[in-house]
Amino acid sequence: MKVEDIKTIAIIGAGDMGHGIAEVCAMAGVKVNLYDIKQEFVDKGLAKIKASFEKQVTKQKMSGEDMNKAIGNIKGFTSLKEAVADIDYMIEAAPEILDLKIKIFKEIDENAPKHAILASNTSNMSITEMGNATSRPEKVLGIHFFNPPVMMALVEVIRGQKTSEETMNVSYEFISKLKNFRGPMQPVRVERDSPGFIFNRINAPVSLYLAEIYEKGLINPEAVDAKIRSIGSPMGPYETMDFAGLDIFCHGTEYFAKTLSPEFRPSNWLKKKIDAGELGKKSSKGIFDWPEGNRPAIDMGKADPNFDPMDIVCLQVNEGTKLLEEGVTGSAAEIDKAMVNGGGSPFGPFALAKGMGWDKVAERCEAISQKLGIKWFLPTETLKKGNIQV
Repeated sequence: MKVEDIKTIAIIGAGDMGHGIAEVCAMAGVKVNLYDIKQEFVDKGLAKIKASFEKQVTKQKMSGEDMNKAIGNIKGFTSLKEAVADIDYMIEAAPEILDLKIKIFKEIDENAPKHAILASNTSNMSITEMGNATSRPEKVLGIHFFNPPVMMALVEVIRGQKTSEETMNVSYEFISKLKNFRGPMQPVRVERDSPGFIFNRINAPVSLYLAEIYEKGLINPEAVDAKIRSIGSPMGPYETMDFAGLDIFCHGTEYFAKTLSPEFRPSNWLKKKIDAGELGKKSSKGIFDWPEGNRPAIDMGKADPNFDPMDIVCLQVNEGTKLLEEGVTGSAAEIDKAMVNGGGSPFGPFALAKGMGWDKVAERCEAISQKLGIKWFLPTETLKKGNIQV
């Protein structure tokens, strides 16, 4: 298959991610079959797409004619069999439940044309297992958009164990042709089906670090967030946890505890918050108070002078070297590309830390590991040897 052969795409799931992906594909002139299990879910997704386009027209960033063309490219479906009958490509955006995804892939495999490529928008589930549920594992891969797709540029293109090079190349080229409201999508290649892929895996030790220093009472979350915001970040890390939902954060730590190391298991403070129903923004209280869903008031005058953001960068670099060692990605530059386009930083961790010297980065990781008693933070051989090209 060539990228020019992708004329019709099915998006499975009309929720926040699904309708956002459908919107981006429709803007590119691709015919989109948007499926969900109930008509009300499809209608809700279509309504949000229309409202999003209308907002762009109001801002004069999109013409009314272009909006109508894009909307005309989308058809709603509640029959999965009908939604995939004439497709060239599929992106599944169902809830993150592996058994559900496997069931969906089996049914789509039975009903979609044999040439069609089948992708999952999962953020961490096994692409290989989804592929093995089909008769075309060489045509199954991960296509991980970031939320919201109409604003976030990063897309991880993820190889399962049996994904063919043709499938990877066509998919990478397809994503490269898409644009959202901020500009072109920025795909990165993930060459091995590994927990967290690139972006979430690089941030896994950061989440563990932040949870642990809070658990041990070494910091005040407001003081850390004030420090991080003082250097240009729009939102601090603890507010980000609240914003996403502490229950979601907990699910992520549980997943990495199973797949990477037991050291990632949820902290006591996190379990207590969840047991108390304090989930963050969605419950109006989490690490911070969210009055009526509004952002917490962070006192910038409380910025912690002893909290060094380079600790976070060093842990990201160390995790990045693990991905290089495991063959998840082929270069530090690709990791930096993912982190810049997925997190909004102007520079990736390798670019930021290079000036320190890799030996100093390794020493910093060693010190953090010893201080907190977490072996996962120990520097890799790659980092200690400094054999890194940026």
